[in-house]
Amino acid sequence: MNDPRQIIIRPIISEKSMDLMEGQGKYTFEVLKTATKPQIARAIEEIFDVKVMKVNTMNVTGKPRRVRFHKGTTRNWKKAIVTLAAGDSIELFVS
Repeated sequence: MNDPRQIIIRPIISEKSMDLMEGQGKYTFEVLKTATKPQIARAIEEIFDVKVMKVNTMNVTGKPRRVRFHKGTTRNWKKAIVTLAAGDSIELFVS
């Protein structure tokens, strides 16, 4: 994994992630399922030029869905919550 943009797929924008962002300086991202914590930290530091203090990861299982007679699930994915050093921030929305 040389390219950090392959590891970080997209930021997660939800009410909970916005509260974490404003209150505690924690940012939430969808990451590659095979990415490790050190790889995620290195990718965030390279892309956004910030200092990462801590990375928490979790595997999110897909929810069951049904369309008429066909049952299935949404895809499984991996979420990373990244804690930045005091004073650092990531500008997710460009106004």
